[in-house]
Amino acid sequence: MRVVVVDPSRTVLKFIARLLATRNHEVRTFVAAREALECVRSDLSVGALITSDELLPMSEMSGIELCWEARLLATCRRPIYIILMSCDRDQHKLIEALDSGADDFIGKPPVAEELYARLRSAERLANMQQELLRLALTDSLTCVLNRRAFFESGEEVCERGHALDCLSAIVIDIDHFKRINDVCGHDVGDEAIRRVAEEVAAENAITGRLGGEEFGMLLEGRDLAGALRIAEDLRTRISAMRVQTEKQRLKLTCSFGVSEWEPGDTIDRLLKRADIALYSAKSGGRDRVVAFDPELIAAINCSSLYCRARSAAR
Repeated sequence: MRVVVVDPSRTVLKFIARLLATRNHEVRTFVAAREALECVRSDLSVGALITSDELLPMSEMSGIELCWEARLLATCRRPIYIILMSCDRDQHKLIEALDSGADDFIGKPPVAEELYARLRSAERLANMQQELLRLALTDSLTCVLNRRAFFESGEEVCERGHALDCLSAIVIDIDHFKRINDVCGHDVGDEAIRRVAEEVAAENAITGRLGGEEFGMLLEGRDLAGALRIAEDLRTRISAMRVQTEKQRLKLTCSFGVSEWEPGDTIDRLLKRADIALYSAKSGGRDRVVAFDPELIAAINCSSLYCRARSAAR
């Protein structure tokens, strides 16, 4: 674990650094709280912060204040275990530390075995949180992002879209999937979804299962032409796959809709255009890649009107 240690005494810092190094922890030591805080902010691999409750004159910030500021940096995706050291074992000091964002409280100077035990506790909690996060963000069948996590990642990417050279989206749907489930069974349908997900996840992209047999991809640094090449390569690879059933080897195909980011886009707008292109690919015969074009909107509206007219005539 990478640990940041803050104390106004360089002697204390050397002592704690030696203790932690013997247990293979990576240690960053600071006498100034603000420098330590900046390290925690910029280095996402920092898993624990150990600070003294004493005032740190060089940074105009106390250990208690540092606990508070560090706690604001911690998120569900980035756990930070905070330990406050103090020579004062007063109960009020302990309460103040915990209320200020500390996870733990330890005497100063720390006893080696106690310090090791508290960091083992930190590692257990961090591992548990990471596992819970994985379960919350990952689709259990395919191990790609679930819908919620995909859209959260998409929002972050679109917000910095102006700073990217380019950004594109691909929406993928397995063709005739209902027929696969109805004829071959849901176990075969699940295997088909898993096989397609493996191919999609192999690309360097943010990948998620949007629901059922539909997947989404966000490709940073890829313009429309580059995304179309990736989609076509995926289409070719998937159409060459076979899924074994009790009676035969089932051929899979997918349809693809592709769109490119435009200034001001949200993830919903970007995917909506890809979805319109996907609709065109489906209605045009499936097993094909279609790029979004504004004319597709008119075509879809005309098609919907035609279908409603036929239904009324019947």
